[in-house]
Amino acid sequence: MQMRFSLIPPISLLMAVRRVLKPLVRLLVAHGVGFPFFANLAKSAFVEVASRGVLGDDEKVTDSRVSLLSGVHRREVKRLRAEAVEPMVPSSVSLGATLVAHWCANPTFQDAQHRPRSLDRLASKGGEQSFEYLVASVSKDIRSRAVLDEWLSLGVARLDEQDRVHLLEPAFVPAQGFDEKAFYFGKGVHDHLAAAAHNLLGEHPPCLDRIAYYDGLTPESAAKLRDLARELSASAMLEINRRALELQTMDAEREDAVTRVTYGAYFLLAQDAQRQGERTS
Repeated sequence: MQMRFSLIPPISLLMAVRRVLKPLVRLLVAHGVGFPFFANLAKSAFVEVASRGVLGDDEKVTDSRVSLLSGVHRREVKRLRAEAVEPMVPSSVSLGATLVAHWCANPTFQDAQHRPRSLDRLASKGGEQSFEYLVASVSKDIRSRAVLDEWLSLGVARLDEQDRVHLLEPAFVPAQGFDEKAFYFGKGVHDHLAAAAHNLLGEHPPCLDRIAYYDGLTPESAAKLRDLARELSASAMLEINRRALELQTMDAEREDAVTRVTYGAYFLLAQDAQRQGERTS
């Protein structure tokens, strides 16, 4: 990567970063996290990124070098590098995501439209097309009932009167469980920002990053587009998941199978503050 040093950073970049920070600050303030705590988090992030050899050259990444790049005092750099820890993954996330991936991509667990079908809870009733069999096909070390109870509490699945398990979304998307939702918040927003930063830095090949913007809509029209986005994104997600699981299985024994991918789509429905101001002025 070619680093660009300037005494005056691009104003357009600073304004964009300030805008990016606003929803994050709203979330932090809502959970009692003030600026001093955030500043320390930001400081550790600067040190971590600078410590990973972002220069693209062969220079040794010393504390002094990291201090120069990050603007953090060398004594703080030494402390923060020693304290660096990897983010914790909630225990339910890894297994849950794998199970949902198999449920959505394995033909055994799909209906005629290639969507995740409802499954009998027990193998004694549903055989291979059961939730119990799904869990056993991924892990022999955990009981399907324990997984189901956790999914019911997280809002990932529901159990009907016929003792059949229904997946509520074609992805592991906890409706409850703050730790799980916070984990995916960090993972998803990180990867979207990483793709956008990759493109803004002019790195090649560019990452896919496409967004449709429309304003001047009534709430009813916006809701129609929201529903359409949900329908289309669910279909695309199922197809990406199916193909990804096939390729992951094929690549399992290869030494160069070290690359990860993230594909996502989102839809924001919000009031246009500028238009509201024009109509009230």
